[in-house]
Amino acid sequence: MLPRRRQLTLLGLFACLLFAIASARAASSAPVVVVLHLRDTIQPVSEGYLQRGIKRAASLHAQALLVELDTPGGLLDTTRSMVSAILASPEPVIIYVAPTGSRAGSAGFFLLEAADVAAMAPGTNAGAAHPVIEGGRLDPVMKQKLENDATAFLRSYTAPRDRNVQAAQDAVLNSKSYSAREALDLHLIDLIAPDESALLRQIDGRQVKRFNGGKVTLHTAGAELVALKPTLRESILDRLVDPNFALLALVTGALLIYLEFNAPGTIVPGALGTLLVVLALFALNLLPIRYTAIMLLIGAFVLLLLEAKFFSHGVLAAAGIVCLIVGALTLVDAPVPELRIHLATAVSAGLSFGLITAFLARIAWRARRNKIMTGPAAMVGMIGIAQQPLTPTGQILVHGELWQALATSAVAEGEQVRVNAVSGLTLLVERVP
Repeated sequence: MLPRRRQLTLLGLFACLLFAIASARAASSAPVVVVLHLRDTIQPVSEGYLQRGIKRAASLHAQALLVELDTPGGLLDTTRSMVSAILASPEPVIIYVAPTGSRAGSAGFFLLEAADVAAMAPGTNAGAAHPVIEGGRLDPVMKQKLENDATAFLRSYTAPRDRNVQAAQDAVLNSKSYSAREALDLHLIDLIAPDESALLRQIDGRQVKRFNGGKVTLHTAGAELVALKPTLRESILDRLVDPNFALLALVTGALLIYLEFNAPGTIVPGALGTLLVVLALFALNLLPIRYTAIMLLIGAFVLLLLEAKFFSHGVLAAAGIVCLIVGALTLVDAPVPELRIHLATAVSAGLSFGLITAFLARIAWRARRNKIMTGPAAMVGMIGIAQQPLTPTGQILVHGELWQALATSAVAEGEQVRVNAVSGLTLLVERVP
């Protein structure tokens, strides 16, 4: 038999092992909620972030995906894709407008109403979801078609969610915005919670009706929160999607490439400029672009080049700069100010690029028109002094050098002569009256 002390030691180790196993099982059985923070405009990068969160929640068999939302709105096409992803999510999606002072404006309101559980923090608001077309007024028929399409899209999932369809439509048709209390009273949201912990406690045990008709009971009390942070790629793309940054990158890159053409072999300006232009084009490709604005930018460049060739006292350059500013200002056709190019950015970029381009193009054009300044041909037109009588040949001093000259008429010593041509090593000159 084993000694009593050794028996006690083995029993202690066995008890510790059982406790560790029980703890691991308890930890593995704890509910999981995936959390992502969507505090940005609604655009393709936001869509990718949400899609990644839905996949992450599905892979962990999470109780829910909690999206903390704060957005002024965004692109309608991207909103439709994100709503479809929420409705088709294998795990319930909770949209929570938070923290205090946040909003679910415009496109954000569509996302809020699509959620399995819609919640807001005190001091937040949602609504003002009327579709906006930048750049002019729509005719009544087109305006009605746009409104009817948006409201039909909203009704298609607010009615199955048993939410207030009329109040939701008012946010679109009449641009109404609701506080958290108003949204709760109108049954546009399910609850108000001051923070994430309180929200998860309130919805614990709640049975939610999924869009496909199924029912799920949420177990979120004491849930483990798995934060899903944006990847480096998403962070970079989110910065690039800013149209003001894209415009400045495009202008700077174009100037660096022009510098490379004027100083071949420097390499660095050309490489950096190409990188900036490619990044700008990639960013603009993610945004709704007006092709009329692109035509304005092309016309501005043509006008600046014509100013270099034809001296118009700055009229062509001014017209080109105006086209640049207007083209830059209307380049992005976005429904919210956060996705448009600001006036200050358009003016500063248009003025700087226009003036620099006109100045450099004029210098380049003049350089092409100047006569050759090297070799014998550079002697033509120069004035020299006869060092001896030219009858008709003799030596002259030109540009600090002695040359053999052949004059068309007699020239006395010390008189000035003009070089008309070069024949081998002999200058053909004539007497300057």
